[in-house]
Amino acid sequence: MSKIAVDVEGTSVVLSNLDKVLYPEVGFTKGQVLDYYTRIAPVLLPHLAERAITRKRYPDGVEGQVFFEKNAPRGTPEWVRTETLPSPGSSKGRETIDYVVVQDLATLVWTANLASLELHTHMWRVDREAPDLVVFDLDPGPPATIVECCQVSRLLRPLLEADGHVPIAKTSGSKGMQLYARADGFASSEHTSAYAKELAQRLEREHPDLVVHRMTKSLRPGKVLVDWSQNSAAKTTVSVYSLRARSRPTVSTPLTWDEVDSCRAPEDLVFTSDDVLTRVEEHGDLFAPLL
Repeated sequence: MSKIAVDVEGTSVVLSNLDKVLYPEVGFTKGQVLDYYTRIAPVLLPHLAERAITRKRYPDGVEGQVFFEKNAPRGTPEWVRTETLPSPGSSKGRETIDYVVVQDLATLVWTANLASLELHTHMWRVDREAPDLVVFDLDPGPPATIVECCQVSRLLRPLLEADGHVPIAKTSGSKGMQLYARADGFASSEHTSAYAKELAQRLEREHPDLVVHRMTKSLRPGKVLVDWSQNSAAKTTVSVYSLRARSRPTVSTPLTWDEVDSCRAPEDLVFTSDDVLTRVEEHGDLFAPLL
């Protein structure tokens, strides 16, 4: 295993196997993953700040075995910030988890070096008792695609705005998308979940041929699941600007409403790491209003 120590803003971080291909279809290496996360860090880090991170690791690339990692792994450097937090409903029966908090570039680089391609966060911050975000996860049931998700987003947007929220859309980087808004005024994740469920049910009543709010598989073909349950305190959603483990290094990408309105084909809203870096140069951080 080839290793090299690099200085990242005054912290020595050991990197390994930079030439290892993690996206075989396009030959995208771990070194390129690290390069992307380093270059996107100025806009990504504010959205990771004070949030517990769940990492999806692909040590043998996107075609190999994947595992979710919540606990800080053995050998975590002392300079990596961790927070011990309750773990209600843990599948492993743990009462607490030592979560990693990615608060600086060195920690982000260290995390990426572990082949943590995907970064997933909760709708709450570790320094607050109440959630600060509410999310609507739009998941298309084939043959529906992100095109239908955009239709649902356009229906959901005025409902949120009528309640005083400013919704912002992003692709999931996979097949669907999410709508986010600030959760100002909500006392708990139970309240944000109930609010999101109410809107999802309303959309289903008004557009039964397009929207479903239940996960029952038999109900979902050709429709968009408005997954309100992602607001649960125990659940995470892929972070904005995170890579996804697809055939290409696609990214969960913030969208303008013009892009949502004009989407006519799934490929209209597929963005790779290079695309996203260019978009940030042109538009800045479209997700910044959520901070």
